[in-house]
Amino acid sequence: MALRARLPLHAPWAASLRYHDYRLLFGATIIQSMGMGMERVSLGWLIFEMTDSAFMVGVSSAASMAPLFFLGIVSGAVADWSDRRLFVRFLALGSGAVAGLMGLVMLTDVARVWHIMGLAVLTGSIGAFNMTVRQAYSYDIVGSDHALNGMALSSVAMSLGGIGGSVLGGILISAFGVGEQYLVVAATYVVGAMILMRTREVGQAAVTERGSVAENLVGYVRLLKVNRTLLMLMLLTAAIEIFGFTHQTLLPVFAKDVMGVGPTGLGVMTGVRQAGGLIGVMLLANLGDFRRKGLLLFVIATAFGLGLMAFSITSHLLFFLALLAFVNGCAMSVDTLNRTLMQANVPNDQRGRAMGSWAVSIGTAPVGHLGVGALGGWLGAPGALLVNGSVLAFIGIASAIGLPRIRRLP
Repeated sequence: MALRARLPLHAPWAASLRYHDYRLLFGATIIQSMGMGMERVSLGWLIFEMTDSAFMVGVSSAASMAPLFFLGIVSGAVADWSDRRLFVRFLALGSGAVAGLMGLVMLTDVARVWHIMGLAVLTGSIGAFNMTVRQAYSYDIVGSDHALNGMALSSVAMSLGGIGGSVLGGILISAFGVGEQYLVVAATYVVGAMILMRTREVGQAAVTERGSVAENLVGYVRLLKVNRTLLMLMLLTAAIEIFGFTHQTLLPVFAKDVMGVGPTGLGVMTGVRQAGGLIGVMLLANLGDFRRKGLLLFVIATAFGLGLMAFSITSHLLFFLALLAFVNGCAMSVDTLNRTLMQANVPNDQRGRAMGSWAVSIGTAPVGHLGVGALGGWLGAPGALLVNGSVLAFIGIASAIGLPRIRRLP
């Protein structure tokens, strides 16, 4: 309770941190996100070093994201059936086991591209359940009154961990190697699981009557048929993921071929990207229960696209880093808004399925990763982002005009 005493009760950004279990979840998310940040740096760099192909970097990103699409529906059904407080602990341990296996593969010098791809798929499969359950559990703890704040602070925790992990990952790869770095990744997941062992309650908004996984799967189909708002949010999330978030696939190409800064520079780039996201979601967390979330979603999505387009006109490293921070600030903010709106527009006992819908939407990312990788090989990395940014900006403006139901969401 000491942390609570130090937090000003009137500070809007601190609302969710007044809950004991949320503070533990926040801390565990920071630690585990350090591991995720290191994994992002190492996977892209490793594949680019092994193949010297921007397209193969896109394939590796697609391999890690594809399970979200195929397992998103199942993860939502499981999230509404399980005790989410317990499930997040086991998922963290599973992620640690896979990272440890990846480290052993690299240290024994038997790694081939297909080994890396296979383990990336396994990591993504566990991540599909982890992302769905963790978001629903955050809402369980803080309830509807602090939903936006809780989702935003979850993104803050991921950004904080991602910054440290990205920079540390680049340093560890340069100093020791990818195998040793993956052992550190495994340790972060185990430490995160240990922190989560201290959570006490299932949460004030947790589901009290749980159906079976089979019943939840049937209910999922019914939910998408009757809830057009959720369906439209799913489609928007997928479009933003395909044309926006996939810019990160080309960071190794920018680091090696465009800016010439190597793996340490890639770690710095990824860290700056995460720092931009941190700033964006902190601003969002400070809005409290903002009542024009739908309109804000479209404004930020459009700005996201315009930022991507600007990559085609920069060759200066500092401007590139500033632009990278801005773009990811938009990315993390629009993702947080989507998660909040999805959970706020379904009944309480279907929030896991709402987050499963979100997972399915971001699981369309392999299409974007493959596309931006192919465009990067054809037009170069800046040209690829010019194309994707133009499409995303158009989607943001057209959706704001053509989807008044979403624009008016409070």
